[in-house]
Amino acid sequence: MHHDDARPATVPEAFTAATADPARPLLTWYDDGTGERVELSGATCANWLAKTANLLVDGCGLAPPAVAVVDAPPHWQTAMIMMGCWSAGLVLAGPGAAAPEVVFAAAGRAAGHARSGAEVFALGLAPLAAPLREVPPGTADYLTEVRGQGDFFTPAVPIRPADPATPEASHAQLCRAGAARAAALGIAPGARVLIDVAAYPDPADWLLAPLLAGASTVLCGNLDPTRLAARVATERATTALTHPG
Repeated sequence: MHHDDARPATVPEAFTAATADPARPLLTWYDDGTGERVELSGATCANWLAKTANLLVDGCGLAPPAVAVVDAPPHWQTAMIMMGCWSAGLVLAGPGAAAPEVVFAAAGRAAGHARSGAEVFALGLAPLAAPLREVPPGTADYLTEVRGQGDFFTPAVPIRPADPATPEASHAQLCRAGAARAAALGIAPGARVLIDVAAYPDPADWLLAPLLAGASTVLCGNLDPTRLAARVATERATTALTHPG
């Protein structure tokens, strides 16, 4: 594929580049509210991406440029869903988007989306990827539905740089913006970056910038400031983004 430079020009390309070593931890999630720690290698992330994309394509019958909405806080599952949507060629829009075909929403927000006519998957975001105890009316539990999907995914038509990734940006534009944001945040290629998701709630910062830099991320929810120094040391983080930037 010819680009102006060697940088990835689609989000799936960026993911492939970032997971060149599939055993390397790509994303580590901490929730200091629950004490949870989840470490996902590149290979594990690829598996979640494939299952999510298969859920969209085979399970929901969606094809590009169908619109998906993710209305959930930063979380490792949110990351996998967003990447799965882009892998399937879907256009990822904000929670206020009109007439999306599919919505992934935190459980407390899911029932409100069920009235939209979209296919709605509820996210419990519980420790140990536990399924929802109660599924909101008119929705399905993402974790229950995604587990039975295939472990490999190939789009029917390859994602192209000019294809829309969001209503505002193509894949190429999103990748350029992600690389620029990584540079602005000081995320070097191959870095291990710890991110307080409360300070950086925008996926452009906590998901795309590290991905485009080929960095490994340690995402922290409900970050306990007293544990920060020890965590940076334990996780061998080379960069820590803990104050709004």
